Amino acid sequence: MSRSAPYDRDTAIDAAMALFWQKGFHATSLKDLEAKLAMKPGSIYAAFTSKEKLYLLALERYFAQSRSGFREQVARAASPLEAMADHLRAYARLAPNDMSRQACMLTKTLIDTRATDPTIAAMTRDYLTAIQNEFAAVFAAAKEAGELADDADPDRLARRFQANVTALRLALHQGMAAKDFAQLSEDMAAEIENLRVKLA
Repeated sequence: MSRSAPYDRDTAIDAAMALFWQKGFHATSLKDLEAKLAMKPGSIYAAFTSKEKLYLLALERYFAQSRSGFREQVARAASPLEAMADHLRAYARLAPNDMSRQACMLTKTLIDTRATDPTIAAMTRDYLTAIQNEFAAVFAAAKEAGELADDADPDRLARRFQANVTALRLALHQGMAAKDFAQLSEDMAAEIENLRVKLA
């Protein structure tokens, strides 16, 4: 008797993440997951226990990849402030088929589950806070490097930056014209660069 081909857990979570990111928690059916993961219902539940737990794993994967990508971008930049400005400009350089042209999965999840799934919503808030803290740490590094004024508030700047990133992602998701989007991301990047302390 032949056995079913073993599944690859990481591959399955990546596939689930892409599906959940596109459709959301509630709109994703078990049949959708069967097709995307190439797994039978019993196998899905045996591997992940429930749709909610699979979603939480997918959300964790999304957060980890987003944070890792941001940290790599910061490490490559010439300075902390340049890293923040380039992060905004990078959205205008995304390939047409890049999944990041969708609205942020964390933002979409919070809207989708805030009133219906408290466990998922709470974890989403934690991830959003963690991302904001990543932004604040880079602004703090910029301040330490003398790029920002002594009275600059890294936490306040991080809140504004996160709001701008959310707005950019939504504009991409809605299909803003490429020229208009490039101008929008450039305007936001210029605002970051204008925070730089001018040397006498």
